[in-house]
Amino acid sequence: MEGEPPLYPVAGAAGAQGEEDQLGVPDGPEAPLDELVGAYPNYNEEEEERRYYRRKRLGVLKNVLAASAGGMLTYGVYLGLLQMQLILHYDETYREVKYGNMGLPDIDSKMLMGINVTPTVALLYTPVLIRFFGTKWMMFLAVGVYALFVSTNYWERYYTLVPSAVALGMAIVPLWASMGNYITRMAQKYYEYSHYKEQDEQDPQRRPPRGSHAPYLLVFQAIFYSFFHLSFACAQLPMIYFLNHYLYDLNHTLFNVKNCGTNSQGILIGFNKTVLRTLPRSRNLIVVESVLMAVAFLAMLLVLGLCGAAYRPTEEIDLRSVGWGNIFQLPFKHVRDFRLRHLVPFFIYSGFEVLFACTGLVLGYGVCSVGLERLAYLLVAYSLGASASSALGLLGLWLPRPVPLVAGAGLHLLLSLSLFFWAPTPRVLQHIWILYAAAVLWGVGSALNKTGLSTLLGILYEDKERQDFIFTIYHWWQAMAIFTVYLGSSLPMKAKLTVLLVTLVAATASYLWMEQKLRRGMVPRQPRIPRPQHKVRGYRYLEEDNSDESDTEGECGGGRGDCAEEEALPAGPGPGPKPAGLCRRPCPYEQALGGDGPEEQ
Repeated sequence: MEGEPPLYPVAGAAGAQGEEDQLGVPDGPEAPLDELVGAYPNYNEEEEERRYYRRKRLGVLKNVLAASAGGMLTYGVYLGLLQMQLILHYDETYREVKYGNMGLPDIDSKMLMGINVTPTVALLYTPVLIRFFGTKWMMFLAVGVYALFVSTNYWERYYTLVPSAVALGMAIVPLWASMGNYITRMAQKYYEYSHYKEQDEQDPQRRPPRGSHAPYLLVFQAIFYSFFHLSFACAQLPMIYFLNHYLYDLNHTLFNVKNCGTNSQGILIGFNKTVLRTLPRSRNLIVVESVLMAVAFLAMLLVLGLCGAAYRPTEEIDLRSVGWGNIFQLPFKHVRDFRLRHLVPFFIYSGFEVLFACTGLVLGYGVCSVGLERLAYLLVAYSLGASASSALGLLGLWLPRPVPLVAGAGLHLLLSLSLFFWAPTPRVLQHIWILYAAAVLWGVGSALNKTGLSTLLGILYEDKERQDFIFTIYHWWQAMAIFTVYLGSSLPMKAKLTVLLVTLVAATASYLWMEQKLRRGMVPRQPRIPRPQHKVRGYRYLEEDNSDESDTEGECGGGRGDCAEEEALPAGPGPGPKPAGLCRRPCPYEQALGGDGPEEQ
């Protein structure tokens, strides 16, 4: 049986009789060089392009999942360690035996002050840090600060815990602002990679239609907050598998507690000063902290290794080149936009409701009546309810835009009114199912609130020059609300619920008023983003004009190019027709890549 002919002819090998091939070109050593090293004859450019953009889309999904998992692990480790630390330091036997007269309650109060007070000035430096380091590297550095906070708990002293808490407070707003910016940018890139044919047919410098990335943004925000809300459940693993074995039951810890729920005041008034039956061994504490430290390092590696860059290198340089003074001022100038002013009450309520879930509902209603040993399970119920309900944000694909956000606000309104008239009896377990149901339903409202707000900001402010400013303002107002809750922790529960209800009603009314203004066609007043001015010499750009003409100035010939060298134009009129417009010459870096600009890293 004769063997099959080879699939690819061997270069330089002559045929049986040295004859020419079917096209009349010699097939031996005399063959032209182009025939030997040319492109594969069956190369399908359209198919290769489709595969290339498919890999790009998978890379965007990988970035979203890695950022979401990194944020979940980071916040889970932080909450879990802080919760375990505060419970151990609350027990006076643990303080006297382990640390003598070191004054752990005073250290804890200063540590909480550092975490809650420092973010109040974050509006001054967050945009500068994000523009200086870039979105991805700001995420990585902020996660590293969280890991630093975990590491200081190996040696619990004033000079370790308090400075690390202050550093953590400085990193809170930059971390979540860069996270929101990153997820929004990934949605925009996914749209670009999914509709690359439409962009090829149109002018490549034209921006896509407004709101075109909204469906992808809804999906990505739902994914991100599904992971984020799981962090509350992950934070309870040290309690469930370690600390719960050392806790007294509710008959001991709640012996002097008289009022719970709406009749309570402050946080757990009358709670027993000793909550630990036996003290955990130092070796066991080191093991738990080492596991938390390893998870914090894993979050850093996820962000560093799996999260790709949010912008192209030229775009990053444009974002920084608007001037550091302008970057500092632009968050304040955005207050001129009526859309942002109308959303500020919702930003404040977003901070109120998550703190109320952790302190008011879980502590004032839950732990106060059913004991400290059920704290972890109540937070797990809240976390699972919020994580599963984050997918409800996808209702925005079919329903009008205000529906998910207003639905979450309405659910919280009903729950707040119900809690206002409910005072559970201490040490009675018959109503525990009501607590679990309230925790799950509050989680549903939290998921709709967080997903709806982040998606709305990504749709309203889709310009890449504005996203970091807008998310900075959002999370700064959240931090201000959390600081307010920290200051008012000793208020009666009725006062806390009243503030929560008033803020919620004002936020909903203000948001609906904003939507009404937009339907009437009112044009918002936005501050002008200055044109990038590149004056850096010796790096890549020598010109003082725009580099990649990122916004509306993308017309060919609108300014000088972004390359360091440009051919000199002839002084006199040359022969032939004059060109319609002068396009920039690609930089050597772009020429090496064979395209108009560098690819994403």
